[in-house]
Formats: sequence, structure tokens, C-alpha cells
Amino acid sequence: MEKINIIILSITCFFFSLLVISALIIGRAVKNQCHEAIKLNSGDCVSALIKVLNDDSNSFRERNSAVWAMGQLGDRKALSYLRQYYSGNIPKRESLDKGLSQYELKKAINLASGGINITSIFWRNSFFLKTTER
Repeated sequence: MEKINIIILSITCFFFSLLVISALIIGRAVKNQCHEAIKLNSGDCVSALIKVLNDDSNSFRERNSAVWAMGQLGDRKALSYLRQYYSGNIPKRESLDKGLSQYELKKAINLASGGINITSIFWRNSFFLKTTER
């Protein structure tokens, strides 16, 4: 019985560690998106990401990355901008290089509307987003 408890505890620790590591990787990616957006635009992270999204001279991949980052940040300020591009028609497959991803927009709208983002508890409001300089 003690051996089973140790195995269960080990498996639990392993999966929790994977969750934390994944969350920190996501947090670092969001910070990088913010850093790049602020470098090109003025304002705070969300305002700079909104400018990236609205700028047609940016590639669709850059704009889709901004959508993803805004969703991860979960800031309601981004909602009206995200909704502006959301058609509600999500194709089975879509290229991130050929248009704004309706699937990413839907996820971002959900998260910015207060949807649950379990990984953000490990990095949101942490040192990952405090500084914008490298």
C-alpha cells in the first residue's frame, strides 16, 4: 500500500511540474509578445498588442500572435477589438499566415471575457510581465 501511495504521489508531482513548466513557458512567450509590441508601439502591453492587431501592414502571423497574447492576458480592454475581427465562422483548418484565425479570436474573446485560464495563475502579475526590458 505504501508503494502505491509513493507511485501516486510521484505521478501527481510529475504532472503538476509539467503544468508549472508549461505555464512558465506560456508566460515567457506572452512577455516576449508584449516586449515586441511595446517596442513598435506606445502604451502598455494590451494597447501595444491592439495596435499590432489593427495594423494591416503586419503579417497575419504577427497579428494572430497578438490575438493569442491578448487572450492569455485576459484584459477586458481588448474585447471590443477582438470582437471586431471575429466572424463566428471557424473553418476546420486555417493557416495563421493567410488570415486572422477565427479559432484564436474565439479563444481570446473567451479568456478576455473572464474565461478560466489555469496556467495564468503561475505567471500573470509576476516578474514575467513586470519588466519590458531584456
